[in-house]
Amino acid sequence: MTNDPPELGSPPRQSSILDHLRRWGPLIALVLLMVLVFAMGWHKYISFETIGTNYQVLKDFIDSNFAVAILIYMLIYVAMVALSLPGGLVLTVTGGLLFGWLAGAIGTVIGATIGATIIFLIAKSSLGEALADKAGAWLSKLREGFKENALSYLLFLRLVPAFPFWLVNLAPALLGVPLRTYVLGTAIGIIPGTLAFSVAGSGLGSVIEAQNEIHDVCLANNPADPTTACPYEIDASAIVTTELIVAFALLGVVALIPVALKKWSKRNVS
Repeated sequence: MTNDPPELGSPPRQSSILDHLRRWGPLIALVLLMVLVFAMGWHKYISFETIGTNYQVLKDFIDSNFAVAILIYMLIYVAMVALSLPGGLVLTVTGGLLFGWLAGAIGTVIGATIGATIIFLIAKSSLGEALADKAGAWLSKLREGFKENALSYLLFLRLVPAFPFWLVNLAPALLGVPLRTYVLGTAIGIIPGTLAFSVAGSGLGSVIEAQNEIHDVCLANNPADPTTACPYEIDASAIVTTELIVAFALLGVVALIPVALKKWSKRNVS
């Protein structure tokens, strides 16, 4: 009776495959979901037209099932942010419109933070580790500088509307920001904008109802070509004003004051 020696190459090979699956599997799944959503056109349902034309049905459902409705709203927000879909402004305004500014803002902050954290964790476990392994001297220095003042920089990126939300979700993961700092900076940083757009949305009920009446009349008068003759329009530019953008930019500057003071004090000491 002989005992065959174990195959020395098998365990490392299996371990390597599992490591690659754990590292890249979530990212591949996320990308495939994004491709599916865009290919099916599901992202197009996040629009003022969808909300407006179904406004009364949605309000009736919320009145009877408030807890379920706001949970569904948060799950939709989680999916939208995690999959980097367009429509953040529309959905935030919709939260204020359907649930009131306070409940809508709370649901938005929770949903957006969870969605952003999902994409942060996926990016950090795959792209972030790969980037750290191959980082040159300049990138390592950038990562260290960002990590040293991570909360201030993250608040600046969240508050200033010049940066796309999806980019701000990815950049901290690639720059080695700790999870706790990321979650805290995301939740705090999106509160001002969320409150502003939720309050704006809470006052749109009468606008939606008036637009629906105009739209219904137009549809009745143009049965042959309703899509071209009767576009459903809500002026989003009235919500995103220049004054609002300037206010966010100023808040972003305030967030960087601690960084500037720290660097100033280091120069004076040296």
